[in-house]
Amino acid sequence: MSKSKTKTDWKKIFSNQIFIPLVALILLLIVNLINDPSFFKISIGSAVNGYHVLSGSLITILDNGSELAILALGMTLVTAASGGQDISVGATIAIAGSAILRVLCGTETSPETLHAPIIVAFLVGMLAAALCGAFNGFLVAYFRIQPMVATLILYTSGRSIAAWINNNQLPTVTDESFAIIGSYIPGNPIPVPIFLAIICIVITALILKFTNIGLYTQAVGINEDAARLNGINPFVVKMFAFIFLGLCVSVAAIIKVSRVQSINYSVIASNIEMDAILAVALGGNALGGGKFNMWASVLGAYVIQMLTTTLYTFHVSSDALPAYKAIVVIILVVISSPAVRGFIASKRNKGVEVAAEEV
Repeated sequence: MSKSKTKTDWKKIFSNQIFIPLVALILLLIVNLINDPSFFKISIGSAVNGYHVLSGSLITILDNGSELAILALGMTLVTAASGGQDISVGATIAIAGSAILRVLCGTETSPETLHAPIIVAFLVGMLAAALCGAFNGFLVAYFRIQPMVATLILYTSGRSIAAWINNNQLPTVTDESFAIIGSYIPGNPIPVPIFLAIICIVITALILKFTNIGLYTQAVGINEDAARLNGINPFVVKMFAFIFLGLCVSVAAIIKVSRVQSINYSVIASNIEMDAILAVALGGNALGGGKFNMWASVLGAYVIQMLTTTLYTFHVSSDALPAYKAIVVIILVVISSPAVRGFIASKRNKGVEVAAEEV
């Protein structure tokens, strides 16, 4: 193997955007293997209704990480197109979830039967979340307000709006068919949220493959003026990104409210927007906009969820969890920064040159 080919191969490996989240995932797997080998055990258990389901830490990670992975899809597009992040995701989940429950429960707190089909409630939730996304997108795209500042409006008021939708009541759905969305289909051992995450990922992949939205998003994020001169409308691209995030939020919302069959406006999806932003950052995407890797973000989402589960296995309290998570994530994000990766690359190239000379 020639010296130049060796350098090229190593450069491809270390410069790949998915390298850092993949290494982080492997490290977490090793830590869990050393701490508790049973972490990787997948067994057959019984759900509430008595049918058999898969259980284990890995299944829990895939299940609980589904909402975050779905949100990472939309947050990646918003970040790439606008050069900023949407911090109102958690509040928008509360709004969409509240709208879904209002359609299902009507004015009753705990109805014996659903007031509307679940699909109708979901479509209303999608509309509510899409409108929130359009509101944020309009502020960013038309008024050119910095995304975090623009989304601060819904971040502050969104949960109050969600409570207002249901007159400050906490509606509860007792129908078992609604609970299936956040748990298991009878006879199927795999949690439904995992399937929903896969569907969202596939749809996103098809959109990026068969349309130019990915190229347009990167162009607007890199240089909006240049993109406009090349016939790309930045307003449309940014609006699409925020509305797409809104649609992702609606899927996460129905999963969230289905899990508990109710809603707590102040607690539901608390701080999930921070985890979504961290997933994008951990995926090596530039938080200032431009080029992005959707699959690195999805992997980053599951790394964040695995980190959360790992900290719980070390008996870290829920109150202290954000602090521990912040320390670990900061380290991972710093390692994935261009400055650090450039430094590592320069040292690696020198090492390869020395090894080649010795040979």
